Amino acid sequence: MTTTDNGSESRIYRIFAAWATVCYRHSAWVLFTALLISAGCSIYVSRNLGMNTDTTDMLSRDLPFRVNITHYNKTFPQDVDTLLVVLEAPTPEQVHQATERLAAQLKKDTLNFEDIYPPTAGDFFTRNGLLYESVAELQHITDRVAAAQPLMAHIAGNPTLAAFADVLTGAIEELQKGRDMELSPVLGAVSDTMKARLEGAPRALSWQALFSGESQKSKYQELIIAKPKLNYDQMFPGEQAINALFAAAGDAGITEDGAVRLRITGEVALSHDELSSSLLGMQYAGIITFILVVVVLYFAMRAPGLIINVLVCLAMGLILTAAFATAAVGHVNLISIAFAVLYIGLGADFAIHFLLRYREVLESGNSSTEALHVSGGDAGAALTACTITNAIGFYAFIPTDYSGVAELGIISGTGMIISLLVTLTVAPALLRYLPKRQQAKASAPPKASVGRVLELSLKWHRLTYAATLAASIGALLLLPQVRFDYNLLNLQDQKGKAIQAFRELLAQPDLSPWHSVALAEDKKELARLTQALSKLPEVEKVVSLPDFVPANQEEKLQLIEEMALTVGPIAEVGQDRRVESSLRQQREALDALTVALDNFIAARPEHAAVPAARKLRSSLSSLFEQLDTASPAGQVALLRSLEGDLLVTLPAALESLRTATEANLFGEQDLPPSLSNRWQAQSGEYRLAIYPSEDLNDNNALRRFVRSVQKVAPEVTGAPVVTLEAGEAVVHAFMQAFLLALVGIIVALLVLLRSVKYMLLVLLPLLLSSLFTAAFTVLLDVPFNFANIIALPLLLGLGIDSSLHMVHRSLNNELVSEILIHTSTARAIFYSALTALVDFASLMFSSHRGTASMGIMLTVGLAFTLICTLVILPALLRAPAAGAKARFVR
Repeated sequence: MTTTDNGSESRIYRIFAAWATVCYRHSAWVLFTALLISAGCSIYVSRNLGMNTDTTDMLSRDLPFRVNITHYNKTFPQDVDTLLVVLEAPTPEQVHQATERLAAQLKKDTLNFEDIYPPTAGDFFTRNGLLYESVAELQHITDRVAAAQPLMAHIAGNPTLAAFADVLTGAIEELQKGRDMELSPVLGAVSDTMKARLEGAPRALSWQALFSGESQKSKYQELIIAKPKLNYDQMFPGEQAINALFAAAGDAGITEDGAVRLRITGEVALSHDELSSSLLGMQYAGIITFILVVVVLYFAMRAPGLIINVLVCLAMGLILTAAFATAAVGHVNLISIAFAVLYIGLGADFAIHFLLRYREVLESGNSSTEALHVSGGDAGAALTACTITNAIGFYAFIPTDYSGVAELGIISGTGMIISLLVTLTVAPALLRYLPKRQQAKASAPPKASVGRVLELSLKWHRLTYAATLAASIGALLLLPQVRFDYNLLNLQDQKGKAIQAFRELLAQPDLSPWHSVALAEDKKELARLTQALSKLPEVEKVVSLPDFVPANQEEKLQLIEEMALTVGPIAEVGQDRRVESSLRQQREALDALTVALDNFIAARPEHAAVPAARKLRSSLSSLFEQLDTASPAGQVALLRSLEGDLLVTLPAALESLRTATEANLFGEQDLPPSLSNRWQAQSGEYRLAIYPSEDLNDNNALRRFVRSVQKVAPEVTGAPVVTLEAGEAVVHAFMQAFLLALVGIIVALLVLLRSVKYMLLVLLPLLLSSLFTAAFTVLLDVPFNFANIIALPLLLGLGIDSSLHMVHRSLNNELVSEILIHTSTARAIFYSALTALVDFASLMFSSHRGTASMGIMLTVGLAFTLICTLVILPALLRAPAAGAKARFVR
């Protein structure tokens, strides 16, 4: 009988040996009670467990940066938890009209939105937009509008393709005669519009761009800032508002096949997409993992009954832990929900150790009752030690400032105690019904194969020592390069629509939401901060309320009055004045334009407008080729589409221009409340937006920017500050927790083992695996981040468990390493780690980068834990001191 003698049996050994035997004898009552408790707990959890997806509550409110952001959020509540609606179109006219329509539609939906703010839309900016141009730019626009006046007046009277071609023909003829006209932009723009239509990627001609003299861009964007009403009791708090936004877009005429493209980003959309991709990755990983875990358990147990036993213990333990979480905390958050993953990894370890030890004793020729007594005592004593150290490791997170992980510590630490009780209660009861003694003998092959592999490290122990030393030195050299990635955007699925839209906004300084904010109590403080911050090399610009009052308004208004005289006589564009042209008339007008272009190119080859004329001439040739090969109906459709491309934005451009000529002198007090309230709070405080000069995707640039701004404005806040400070708070919380855990575990091991030497032997594999894992984060370029750092508690738990099992079995059963590696303990460690590996390796393939990095961290960490425990530790245990023996406290 493989056990200790009665004199050496500890009190814990006797208690659990007797308990396992009782549960085995009264298995029916035990299982019936367990079933009732599990059913009751399941109902309780389903009705009461909440989900808190608000990430802002995961760090202590007393941290300075949380105090600052809380004050800012109270001062400017409209900027908290927003959706950024990005509208994009080929012309500024189209995107502006769509923005106004959608904003008006959203303002009606008070059920889903608290506030709707389109920063560049509305009557104020339409009326006073020209005042924000420089004097030189405004003079240029005035001259161009005056030059284009005849063209616009003629087309406005008859907005057709034929009339447009006639006007261009006349202008080119005047140009050929020597008249000074700037036609190159018009000719180039018309050519580009025509070419786009012929190539099957149509885009409208922007008359507003022609007026300003700018080359038409490939796209124009405007934003709407929407503050949705969130429901944190739901898994996706912003889902209802996002769906309502898409519905409102449809009502506003913004469709997927239209000219205007709609995208949604911002805090709420990013969180929604992140949670969605994370859960989707978990679902696929869960299916794969379940299959692989069953396969691993089959090779470990070689008996279906034992596999079912492990799965039943896992399921019940998980239910009971969820019930405790419901009672003690009331909800799970995006971090504490990881207790399920942690429990699977560690709970399986408990059940596997107990069942493999039972089978080992059973194979020695003992009866089921004797095997239960020995395995219950041995496994119970070892698992109790593991439970104590694991619970200490998890509970060490409770006093940290990272409340999200503190809740994880409460739930998971208690979950380990639950796992111990479930394993040593339910597993013995199930053994009476599930496995038979004959089935256990099928485990001989894996025992021999695992043992033979592990023998190599003992045979070549000097090489093992040398390799361990060399690897440790190399890892120590890489340790200074270990880094923490503060950028939350790097955690998300980079193919997600919200993250792609957000990154595009970051590339545009005027639209970028990635800036810091500071508050000034009065105008004097505002001026001081603006001046000091603007001098910093890390700052690109500082924007505040006074910047919305343009300078030199009197001089600009004089130019605008000149423009009004030019625009005034132009009639409004209307379909009622449109004279329908026949196909023949349109073709004749285009032919005449072609002739005029040929004559101009031939007569004035050195003229500056010739390149644009050649370009338009080439586009006309391509148009004629398509017309000649098309049916009459196809020709009509093509020319009608081209007419729309060229003239669709003219009415909006003229209307906007007319409104802009009605600008008036205004001051800060005349700014619309929707604007001023976002820059000056009711308390009187002013907001400053501080934009970085560097790309904050670089963590070093992020740190430089934040620290530099904090020297001038210590209470600065905003996304860059919160990102950096939250990351440092998380790192500090984990360092604090691990120091507390290490101290607690050392004390527990000294009490349990009564030996400094064997306490160090238990800790050494954990420390080595941690060192190697940290080094591999550098080699694999997978830095620590907000997601994968959560893997550390599990690695701590499994590392302590594995080495403690080995040391305990070696000492309490007086086994040398050559025998130890062939025991059920070594096999249980191997298969427990393998179960956890397949549990987490599938996460590496998740589209969510945070989840994938967690999978990489867990896989690498568990692999090193396995190597350190089963290869390095047996080599260190191969020659224990004579008579050295550790026992658990009696």
